[in-house]
Amino acid sequence: MRIVIVAAALAACACGPVSQAGGIPEYGYEVIHTYPHDSLAYTQGLFYLNGYLYESTGLNGRSSIRKVRLETGEILEKRDVPEQYFGEGIINWKDRLLEITWRSQTGFIYDLTNFSLRNQFSYPGEGWGLTQDGKRIIMSDGSAQLRFWDPESLRELGRITITDEGRAVDQLNELEWVRGEVYANVYQTDRIARIDPASGKIKGWIDLTGILSPANRNGNEDVLNGIAYDAKSDRLFVTGKLWSKLFEIRLVKKTS
Repeated sequence: MRIVIVAAALAACACGPVSQAGGIPEYGYEVIHTYPHDSLAYTQGLFYLNGYLYESTGLNGRSSIRKVRLETGEILEKRDVPEQYFGEGIINWKDRLLEITWRSQTGFIYDLTNFSLRNQFSYPGEGWGLTQDGKRIIMSDGSAQLRFWDPESLRELGRITITDEGRAVDQLNELEWVRGEVYANVYQTDRIARIDPASGKIKGWIDLTGILSPANRNGNEDVLNGIAYDAKSDRLFVTGKLWSKLFEIRLVKKTS
């Protein structure tokens, strides 16, 4: 879901998961480096590949896919998405870039090098986030389920329900494959779930409260959303919708 939230309502509800007492590990963070990020980018998808960030942005009439220089935030390649589509997650597969859309049940296949449109495809339901594990594409749809697709045919292979000590966790949004786990933003929270892709069980929670200072926030839309991982150098990056900053972080396990 991408509707603007009301601050008072958010403060009054238990929208996000809570810390487990003696159960699932929880992690804080240390900021290693801060990079510039386009504050007009309504970030929906993010991944790191061969020294560059690839990002998709949302909102009708403002959706795009981009290749970005990490160090400066410079947009090196950009393709706007037709205004009837609300762009969502992206992922690479071989020489292609795949993008899904929110409620149009339509996805696009681009050339990874120049973003030329190769094809489009359809799927049922909403589209939120994408990642891949080297064998399958993994998709979120805002529910407590993750879907697994064959990356060549884009046929659905199965689904798994994500649980936190038996309780289903929904609002799973942008995804990233990190060292054998799926990291998932939980929409409208400052938390990232670390998911076992075999069982669907949450193995840990990452709490990013305070990473973007109140002075840098623009309003209720600018929530945490965007995870990228540099596997070669073991670097983890996070950002959010309309954030002016992107952060490289190191996880720090919390102690009770």
